Amino acid sequence: MLLLFETAAGYALFKVLKEDKLKEVDDLHEDFATLDKAQKIVKLKAFSKFENTTEALAAATALVDSKLGKGLKKFLKKHVLDEELAVLDKKLGSIVKEKLGIECIYNNTIMELTRGVRNQLQGLISGLTGTDLRPMSLGLSHSLSRYKLKFSPDKVDTMIVQAIGLLDDLDKELNTYAMRVREWYGWHFPEMTKIVADNIQYAKSARLMGTREKAAALDFSGILEEDVELRLKEAALISMGTEISAEDLSSIDDLATQVVELSEYRGQLFDYLKSRMAAIAPNLTVLVGELVGARLIAHAGSLVNLAKHPASTVQILGAEKALFRALKTKHETPKYGLIYHASLIGQSAPKNKGKISRVLAAKCSLATRVDALGDSEDATVGIEARAKVEARMRQLEGKALASDGAGARGKEQPGKYDKGKAAGGAAAAAPKAYNADADAPVKEKKEKKEKRKAEEVVEEAEAEEEDKTAKKAKKEKKAEKSEKSEKKEKKSKKSKKDKE
Repeated sequence: MLLLFETAAGYALFKVLKEDKLKEVDDLHEDFATLDKAQKIVKLKAFSKFENTTEALAAATALVDSKLGKGLKKFLKKHVLDEELAVLDKKLGSIVKEKLGIECIYNNTIMELTRGVRNQLQGLISGLTGTDLRPMSLGLSHSLSRYKLKFSPDKVDTMIVQAIGLLDDLDKELNTYAMRVREWYGWHFPEMTKIVADNIQYAKSARLMGTREKAAALDFSGILEEDVELRLKEAALISMGTEISAEDLSSIDDLATQVVELSEYRGQLFDYLKSRMAAIAPNLTVLVGELVGARLIAHAGSLVNLAKHPASTVQILGAEKALFRALKTKHETPKYGLIYHASLIGQSAPKNKGKISRVLAAKCSLATRVDALGDSEDATVGIEARAKVEARMRQLEGKALASDGAGARGKEQPGKYDKGKAAGGAAAAAPKAYNADADAPVKEKKEKKEKRKAEEVVEEAEAEEEDKTAKKAKKEKKAEKSEKSEKKEKKSKKSKKDKE
């Protein structure tokens, strides 16, 4: 049996002299306590030294990825003939067996044997001293670390995290600076604040105009629309603002210049972020857009970390404070976090936003795993997932499903059973005749309705008559009372006269 051992200096192949010792795994470390004991168990058969650091780095990266390099392939073909080969990596052993036809062994005993060889490596490999091995190991470790750092997907994610963080900071600074320009220049031309609503257009107009007296002679066609330009020039003639000095105007001009430059840089940064998101997470970008996707990655820390999150976590990512507050106070938990700003959720009705956010979070979780762990660079998974979310949205809103986007996969579903079609013949082909008797229930219903209406009319008439009779009775009673009162008065008057 032969043992393959990889070092920073090259490949080593050892011949195992006493295979019986391998059965006693617990005592194997004692056989490598000294160099003399180790030489009785293993003996160096062949050694292939690396020529330079580049070759060593290529061999090390191949071994890390469990791949069979060209140098190792030639070395094994030359020195391994009809013998078993003990290896440390099971995947590498299966590749060697598949490509070279060499039987490979991998178990705990080989691990202990390799550990013993590593302890006595300098003595077992002739011509290799500790002074040669240490700088080789150090140089190879540095080169391998640089290689991993260069091609690390986490390092690429850092660019997205930094870009979206800077973009948010720029938005805050731009808003602060633009508000300061409006307040500062508003003392000189207050009417312009209501006329020009956009902050960037306001800053450009203030830079071009200077004092408001120059507005009538200037052309604002490259900045403003025609109707806005006319309103601005008319307001400049009748403005109620105060006069400012040239020194104040230069300070305002410097601040407005910074606003314009920051807005231009913000546009460049957004284009860079779009290109990075399209390269790193195309499926996630199709589903939620560049900004929301980048914020999700930044909040999770990296694309791989986001791929580890379940759909329920992706749904409320960014609303942690609201979640824990709801759990503490035993109220309803939030339905969405950062994902709320996605265009699909914005298009849905307010009552369906929670359902759409749950569906979208599930699709985002799948798309993120494809982007982080898959090999494909296209966005087919994201496009299909977006079509399904849109179909679900139409279903919730009561609209018809699109045939392409929401078509069911798999086998075609069977239709409803039709007795006429199953029987066949002339009876199935003949059109159905009109059955007048089927309308009978409808006529009965109409007659019942008409009877009810007639009864209601009669009842209303009777009620009116009763009201009239009641009113007449009241009038009669009143008349009788008035007559009685008049008679009493006459009697009292007569009795008074008689007394007199």
